[in-house]
Amino acid sequence: MAEHEVATRAPESDAQDSLVAGDTPAQEGASMGEHCVTDRPTPATGAPTGEISKIADVDVYITKPSDYPHLPSKLLLFLSNATGIHSKNNQLQADKYASEGFVVVMPDQFAGDPLQKNVTDPNTTPDSNPSMIEKVKMGLADTAKSFMIDMWLARQSQEKVIPLLHKVIEGAKDEFADAVANGDGVYAVGYCFGGRYVLLLGSELPDTVAKGQALKDEEKGVVKCAPQIKAGAIAHGGSYQFSSRKD
Repeated sequence: MAEHEVATRAPESDAQDSLVAGDTPAQEGASMGEHCVTDRPTPATGAPTGEISKIADVDVYITKPSDYPHLPSKLLLFLSNATGIHSKNNQLQADKYASEGFVVVMPDQFAGDPLQKNVTDPNTTPDSNPSMIEKVKMGLADTAKSFMIDMWLARQSQEKVIPLLHKVIEGAKDEFADAVANGDGVYAVGYCFGGRYVLLLGSELPDTVAKGQALKDEEKGVVKCAPQIKAGAIAHGGSYQFSSRKD
Protein backbone atom coordinates (compact mmCIF):
# COMPACT_ATOMS: atom_id res chain seq x y z
CA MET A 1 0.00 0.00 0.00
CA ALA A 2 1.31 3.47 -0.90
CA GLU A 3 2.49 5.77 1.88
CA HIS A 4 -0.26 8.31 1.17
CA GLU A 5 -2.91 5.59 1.40
CA VAL A 6 -1.55 4.43 4.74
CA ALA A 7 -1.55 7.94 6.21
CA THR A 8 -5.07 8.75 5.11
CA ARG A 9 -6.57 5.34 5.68
CA ALA A 10 -9.62 5.51 7.92
CA PRO A 11 -8.95 4.16 11.46
CA GLU A 12 -11.81 1.67 11.33
CA SER A 13 -9.68 -0.50 9.05
CA ASP A 14 -7.10 -0.84 11.84
CA ALA A 15 -9.37 -3.33 13.57
CA GLN A 16 -8.49 -5.84 10.86
CA ASP A 17 -4.81 -5.22 10.30
CA SER A 18 -2.29 -3.20 12.25
CA LEU A 19 -0.27 -0.36 10.81
CA VAL A 20 1.85 0.16 13.91
CA ALA A 21 4.18 -2.38 15.49
CA GLY A 22 2.60 -3.73 18.67
CA ASP A 23 -0.84 -2.32 17.80
CA THR A 24 -3.81 -3.64 19.73
CA PRO A 25 -7.36 -4.33 18.53
CA ALA A 26 -9.63 -1.31 18.54
CA GLN A 27 -10.42 -0.10 22.08
CA GLU A 28 -9.93 -3.58 23.51
CA GLY A 29 -9.00 -4.07 27.13
CA ALA A 30 -8.12 -1.44 29.71
CA SER A 31 -6.49 1.14 27.46
CA MET A 32 -6.91 2.83 24.10
CA GLY A 33 -5.46 1.00 21.10
CA GLU A 34 -2.20 2.25 19.64
CA HIS A 35 -4.02 3.65 16.61
CA CYS A 36 -5.92 6.03 18.92
CA VAL A 37 -2.82 7.58 20.49
CA THR A 38 -0.21 7.14 17.75
CA ASP A 39 0.21 8.84 14.39
CA ARG A 40 0.57 6.67 11.31
CA PRO A 41 3.88 6.93 9.48
CA THR A 42 3.83 10.30 7.73
CA PRO A 43 3.99 9.95 3.94
CA ALA A 44 6.99 11.41 2.15
CA THR A 45 4.71 12.81 -0.57
CA GLY A 46 1.51 14.79 -0.33
CA ALA A 47 0.93 17.92 1.72
CA PRO A 48 -2.20 19.10 3.54
CA THR A 49 -4.26 21.59 1.54
CA GLY A 50 -6.14 23.25 4.39
CA GLU A 51 -5.05 25.82 6.94
CA ILE A 52 -5.03 26.46 10.66
CA SER A 53 -7.44 29.24 11.55
CA LYS A 54 -9.78 30.24 14.38
CA ILE A 55 -13.51 29.93 14.90
CA ALA A 56 -14.95 31.46 18.08
CA ASP A 57 -11.38 31.85 19.41
CA VAL A 58 -10.73 28.12 19.05
CA ASP A 59 -7.94 26.85 16.78
CA VAL A 60 -9.31 24.82 13.89
CA TYR A 61 -8.00 23.15 10.76
CA ILE A 62 -10.23 24.09 7.83
CA THR A 63 -10.14 22.40 4.44
CA LYS A 64 -12.58 22.90 1.56
CA PRO A 65 -13.46 21.36 -1.80
CA SER A 66 -11.47 22.89 -4.65
CA ASP A 67 -14.69 24.16 -6.29
CA TYR A 68 -16.18 25.67 -3.12
CA PRO A 69 -18.16 27.98 -2.95
CA HIS A 70 -19.00 27.78 -6.66
CA LEU A 71 -20.58 24.37 -6.15
CA PRO A 72 -22.69 23.51 -3.07
CA SER A 73 -21.01 21.67 -0.21
CA LYS A 74 -21.97 20.35 3.22
CA LEU A 75 -20.36 21.17 6.56
CA LEU A 76 -18.48 18.37 8.33
CA LEU A 77 -17.12 18.55 11.88
CA PHE A 78 -14.03 16.31 12.07
CA LEU A 79 -13.10 15.20 15.60
CA SER A 80 -9.68 13.58 15.66
CA ASN A 81 -7.91 11.03 17.79
CA ALA A 82 -5.51 12.07 20.55
CA THR A 83 -2.88 13.47 18.17
CA GLY A 84 -4.92 16.61 17.41
CA ILE A 85 -5.20 19.15 14.61
CA HIS A 86 -1.46 19.61 13.99
CA SER A 87 -1.02 15.96 13.03
CA LYS A 88 -0.26 15.86 9.31
CA ASN A 89 -2.06 12.57 9.02
CA ASN A 90 -5.24 13.97 10.59
CA GLN A 91 -5.02 16.91 8.22
CA LEU A 92 -4.65 14.62 5.22
CA GLN A 93 -7.66 12.60 6.37
CA ALA A 94 -9.69 15.82 6.65
CA ASP A 95 -8.54 16.77 3.15
CA LYS A 96 -9.94 13.50 1.83
CA TYR A 97 -13.38 14.44 3.13
CA ALA A 98 -13.01 17.85 1.50
CA SER A 99 -12.26 16.15 -1.81
CA GLU A 100 -15.61 14.38 -1.45
CA GLY A 101 -17.51 17.67 -1.24
CA PHE A 102 -17.42 18.64 2.43
CA VAL A 103 -16.26 21.86 4.03
CA VAL A 104 -14.33 20.31 6.90
CA VAL A 105 -13.74 21.95 10.28
CA MET A 106 -11.39 20.04 12.62
CA PRO A 107 -11.36 21.83 16.00
CA ASP A 108 -8.62 21.69 18.61
CA GLN A 109 -10.87 19.84 21.04
CA PHE A 110 -7.94 19.57 23.48
CA ALA A 111 -7.46 23.35 23.80
CA GLY A 112 -3.74 23.21 23.00
CA ASP A 113 -3.16 20.02 24.99
CA PRO A 114 -2.97 17.04 22.58
CA LEU A 115 -1.25 13.88 23.73
CA GLN A 116 2.46 14.66 23.74
CA LYS A 117 4.71 13.53 20.89
CA ASN A 118 6.84 11.33 23.14
CA VAL A 119 3.70 9.22 23.65
CA THR A 120 2.32 9.42 20.10
CA ASP A 121 5.56 8.96 18.14
CA PRO A 122 5.24 5.73 16.10
CA ASN A 123 8.94 5.50 15.27
CA THR A 124 9.63 3.04 18.06
CA THR A 125 10.13 -0.49 16.79
CA PRO A 126 10.44 -3.13 19.54
CA ASP A 127 13.39 -5.51 19.43
CA SER A 128 12.31 -8.87 18.00
CA ASN A 129 14.47 -10.75 20.53
CA PRO A 130 14.96 -8.53 23.59
CA SER A 131 17.11 -9.51 26.57
CA MET A 132 15.61 -9.86 30.05
CA ILE A 133 16.85 -6.38 30.96
CA GLU A 134 15.31 -4.95 27.79
CA LYS A 135 12.03 -6.69 28.61
CA VAL A 136 12.02 -5.03 32.04
CA LYS A 137 12.78 -1.65 30.46
CA MET A 138 10.01 -2.14 27.92
CA GLY A 139 7.57 -3.06 30.67
CA LEU A 140 8.45 0.06 32.63
CA ALA A 141 8.11 2.17 29.50
CA ASP A 142 4.67 0.72 28.77
CA THR A 143 3.58 1.41 32.35
CA ALA A 144 4.81 5.01 32.13
CA LYS A 145 3.05 5.46 28.79
CA SER A 146 -0.23 4.15 30.19
CA PHE A 147 0.09 6.49 33.16
CA MET A 148 0.72 9.48 30.88
CA ILE A 149 -2.32 8.60 28.76
CA ASP A 150 -4.53 8.30 31.84
CA MET A 151 -3.30 11.63 33.18
CA TRP A 152 -3.94 13.22 29.80
CA LEU A 153 -7.46 11.77 29.63
CA ALA A 154 -8.16 13.15 33.09
CA ARG A 155 -7.53 16.64 31.72
CA GLN A 156 -9.83 16.15 28.72
CA SER A 157 -13.09 16.14 30.65
CA GLN A 158 -16.53 16.33 29.12
CA GLU A 159 -17.07 19.57 31.03
CA LYS A 160 -14.09 21.03 29.18
CA VAL A 161 -14.66 19.62 25.69
CA ILE A 162 -18.43 19.97 25.15
CA PRO A 163 -18.64 23.78 25.58
CA LEU A 164 -15.63 24.20 23.28
CA LEU A 165 -17.30 22.12 20.57
CA HIS A 166 -20.56 24.03 20.96
CA LYS A 167 -18.68 27.29 20.39
CA VAL A 168 -17.05 25.94 17.24
CA ILE A 169 -20.34 24.60 15.87
CA GLU A 170 -22.14 27.90 16.40
CA GLY A 171 -19.26 29.84 14.86
CA ALA A 172 -19.04 27.46 11.90
CA LYS A 173 -22.77 27.78 11.29
CA ASP A 174 -22.27 31.52 10.83
CA GLU A 175 -19.09 31.29 8.77
CA PHE A 176 -20.30 28.50 6.49
CA ALA A 177 -24.04 29.16 6.53
CA ASP A 178 -24.35 28.14 2.88
CA ALA A 179 -22.87 24.68 3.56
CA VAL A 180 -25.10 24.21 6.62
CA ALA A 181 -28.16 25.17 4.59
CA ASN A 182 -27.18 22.87 1.73
CA GLY A 183 -26.80 19.91 4.08
CA ASP A 184 -29.76 20.92 6.25
CA GLY A 185 -27.49 20.84 9.30
CA VAL A 186 -24.01 19.92 10.48
CA TYR A 187 -22.50 16.49 9.86
CA ALA A 188 -19.76 14.99 12.02
CA VAL A 189 -17.19 12.21 12.01
CA GLY A 190 -15.10 11.19 15.00
CA TYR A 191 -12.15 8.89 15.49
CA CYS A 192 -11.28 7.30 18.85
CA PHE A 193 -11.46 10.14 21.38
CA GLY A 194 -13.50 12.22 18.95
CA GLY A 195 -15.97 9.39 18.40
CA ARG A 196 -17.41 9.74 21.89
CA TYR A 197 -18.13 13.41 21.31
CA VAL A 198 -19.90 12.74 18.02
CA LEU A 199 -22.26 10.53 20.01
CA LEU A 200 -22.75 13.23 22.65
CA LEU A 201 -23.32 15.96 20.06
CA GLY A 202 -25.97 13.77 18.45
CA SER A 203 -27.75 13.27 21.79
CA GLU A 204 -30.21 15.34 23.77
CA LEU A 205 -27.96 16.49 26.61
CA PRO A 206 -29.23 17.98 29.87
CA ASP A 207 -28.74 21.74 29.77
CA THR A 208 -26.16 21.67 32.56
CA VAL A 209 -24.00 19.14 30.71
CA ALA A 210 -24.27 21.08 27.45
CA LYS A 211 -22.90 24.10 29.29
CA GLY A 212 -19.98 22.14 30.69
CA GLN A 213 -21.33 21.54 34.17
CA ALA A 214 -21.40 18.21 35.95
CA LEU A 215 -24.82 16.56 36.10
CA LYS A 216 -26.00 15.92 39.66
CA ASP A 217 -28.58 13.27 40.51
CA GLU A 218 -31.16 15.82 41.54
CA GLU A 219 -30.75 17.61 38.21
CA LYS A 220 -31.77 14.71 35.99
CA GLY A 221 -35.10 16.35 35.29
CA VAL A 222 -33.66 19.53 33.77
CA VAL A 223 -34.52 20.70 30.28
CA LYS A 224 -32.49 18.98 27.56
CA CYS A 225 -30.67 20.63 24.68
CA ALA A 226 -31.42 19.47 21.14
CA PRO A 227 -28.79 17.47 19.20
CA GLN A 228 -26.10 19.69 17.69
CA ILE A 229 -25.52 17.61 14.54
CA LYS A 230 -27.75 16.18 11.82
CA ALA A 231 -25.83 12.92 11.41
CA GLY A 232 -22.54 11.43 12.55
CA ALA A 233 -20.17 8.53 11.99
CA ILE A 234 -17.57 7.14 14.38
CA ALA A 235 -14.61 4.79 14.36
CA HIS A 236 -13.36 3.25 17.61
CA GLY A 237 -15.50 5.64 19.68
CA GLY A 238 -15.38 4.90 23.40
CA SER A 239 -16.54 6.10 26.78
CA TYR A 240 -13.20 6.77 28.41
CA GLN A 241 -13.07 6.49 32.17
CA PHE A 242 -9.31 6.45 32.60
CA SER A 243 -8.15 2.85 33.12
CA SER A 244 -11.66 1.44 32.66
CA ARG A 245 -12.97 2.14 29.16
CA LYS A 246 -15.71 0.55 27.15
CA ASP A 247 -16.28 0.45 23.39
